[in-house]
Amino acid sequence: MSTRGITYVDNAAALGRRLHAARTRAGLSQRALAFPGCTAAYISRIETGARVPSLQLLRELAQRVGVSEHHLARGDEAPGKDLGVPPPVAAGELSEGEIALRLDDDKDRARAFFEAALEGASDDGARAHALAWLGQLAFEEGDPRLARAHLEEATQLYGADECVHPELADTLGRAYVALGEDELAMGIFERCLRDADEREDVFASLRFSVLLGNTLIDRGNLARAEEVLGGTLTLTHGMADPLVRARVYWTQSRLHAGKNEPATAARYARRAIGLIELTEEGAYAAMAYQLLAHVELDRGRASEALDLIARGLELLGPGATSWVVAKFRLEEARAHAQLGDSERAAAIAMEAAGSLADRNPIEAGRGYQLVAEAFEKLSQDERAKELYELAAGLLEERPNRYLVSVYARLADLLEREGKPGEALALLKKAVGVQAEAGLPVGS
Repeated sequence: MSTRGITYVDNAAALGRRLHAARTRAGLSQRALAFPGCTAAYISRIETGARVPSLQLLRELAQRVGVSEHHLARGDEAPGKDLGVPPPVAAGELSEGEIALRLDDDKDRARAFFEAALEGASDDGARAHALAWLGQLAFEEGDPRLARAHLEEATQLYGADECVHPELADTLGRAYVALGEDELAMGIFERCLRDADEREDVFASLRFSVLLGNTLIDRGNLARAEEVLGGTLTLTHGMADPLVRARVYWTQSRLHAGKNEPATAARYARRAIGLIELTEEGAYAAMAYQLLAHVELDRGRASEALDLIARGLELLGPGATSWVVAKFRLEEARAHAQLGDSERAAAIAMEAAGSLADRNPIEAGRGYQLVAEAFEKLSQDERAKELYELAAGLLEERPNRYLVSVYARLADLLEREGKPGEALALLKKAVGVQAEAGLPVGS
């Protein structure tokens, strides 16, 4: 693995020296320090400066040798809280920006560093690094269009396969998914999974297996998803990082929900929550609660789902971005629809999907679709039809499997209204979208 472009450490050789010194002080051999996903041989390569660990590994190593990740990464015990934006020195700004984003979760401060780094970039490599982090930040703030623009430009400037930069590949692929461009996303995830397997990089293999599996689940290709995810549970055995294991359980939960096995889906979701709660990653725990609420709604347990949504929102806290909160609100709308409070459900759904519409139309359209399905089950066909039409208006921006489903459900409603001609026209549109998006028959 090349260390080119890694900016959260000051210097690979210096990191190696600090790790060696901390390990020696702790009285640990390289073999004693090793753990699943980080072998003694890999620790040796880190200490010689030949490898730079991921942030996940860096944190685990720091904890095991009794120092902070800041110390291993930069020689500091903590980043300075009173730092302003320094003069334009691109590499330094990128390092400080990443610390602000990854270790302090200070997005405004991170953006200031990344933008200054972009302005002061002296070559294509420095410009690509800054754009890559601005793309990451845009995605985390719920703007996949801007994220895609930044990350695609960064990829062109790097002049190399995305898999050389796994963080970039991860986020670019997820941005494509958010915009309904699943084929592009799967191309990235499949290439990076092959690359990780060839390098025997367990963490990267798990990362891209989960990403590819989730995309396949979204497309309804559950057989292929199960094949991709088949080995992930085995790979996590004995792995120290709870977040890695939680992501695998999360994906298993989504897979079993798609297979209409809600009890198994709920069991995996609760395992994910249990692991995440061992960490300080409140946002991840919150999203796991959202997933479990979705599963419980599929099981018809609306009251339980509302309790889970409330717990998830509490974990998110007041600083959560509007697009993340909107996902919880959409599940809340489904719950109220199941409980028969249609007016409240519709009001919540409209507000939540409206906040998603500008930046993430696919997610907003999917939200309207989910609530429409809840009203249809309650035999409130007119309200369901209204929401399906809103969903179609958003999803028509780009061909995707959700639009196919919305057209099909609208066609069923029109058929029941005695309008077979209009229903047939919609079914023809669904087939056209299916062909244009390259979706398998029946997806």
